[in-house]
Amino acid sequence: MRLEDFDTGSTYEARVLSSQRITAEEAEEVREIILEVNREHFDYQPGQSIGLIVSGDHAQGHQHHFRLYTVADTSPRDNSGKPRVTLCVKRCNYIDEYSGERYEGIASNYLCDLQEGAPLTINGPFGMPFEVPDDKEADLLLIGMGTGIAPFRALVKHIYLDVKDWRGRIRLFYGAQSGLELLYMNDEKDDFSQYYDQDTFAAFKALSPRPNWADPIAMDYALEERSEEILSMLEKPQTRVYVAGRADILETLDRVFANIMGSADNWARRKAELQAGRRWVELVY
Repeated sequence: MRLEDFDTGSTYEARVLSSQRITAEEAEEVREIILEVNREHFDYQPGQSIGLIVSGDHAQGHQHHFRLYTVADTSPRDNSGKPRVTLCVKRCNYIDEYSGERYEGIASNYLCDLQEGAPLTINGPFGMPFEVPDDKEADLLLIGMGTGIAPFRALVKHIYLDVKDWRGRIRLFYGAQSGLELLYMNDEKDDFSQYYDQDTFAAFKALSPRPNWADPIAMDYALEERSEEILSMLEKPQTRVYVAGRADILETLDRVFANIMGSADNWARRKAELQAGRRWVELVY
């Protein structure tokens, strides 16, 4: 993604307040990085992203490398009164399918290597927020994969700490290769546990049946096991569905929801209604 190809608007200076690994040493490295933005106002909402700009001569042939990262928390301020931004960043590496050479992801490795106090340049926020319905009886179906859990961490916190008195069902389905890679649901950091005593909240894990193999994450099984409740949610006119993570989950969801609703046509009609009413929200890559 080139900076010059994106409507970036203004850029802002920020610094790293903290950088904490939130996966075990034997799992892939994911860090929670908290930034302080050097300006009075930097407002964002759950579901939005900020842009990271990494300057320098990069292999892709452009001077400024640009990547989007979804915010993983609500927008508090630190003791100085400056805005803070929390990111959930996986250290990424890529294997060239032709040469077999291994390349480090520019933005993710840059962020993961930053030490406390380090400066960086950001911009945004970008994207449509995850809007919370005015109707507190509405059911919310949240489906996330990998670091796609980040916006749901912010959304669930916003609902229970800021909106409050939520009466609709909130069902979070979260997929990962293994339990070690379940972000914010592992021994290193288990943020969602603070909502387990809420009558309206429940979270379900979808793990690969053989985590040491390249098996797909079993999101379909996790959803089908709770098909009766999901059907009752999908049939309610005010229900909202939020999906975050890799785009390949969308094909799986279409197949599973078609089975749950009895046919592909039934699901196509229901999905069209959700989309037309802005009650189907995707944040995929």
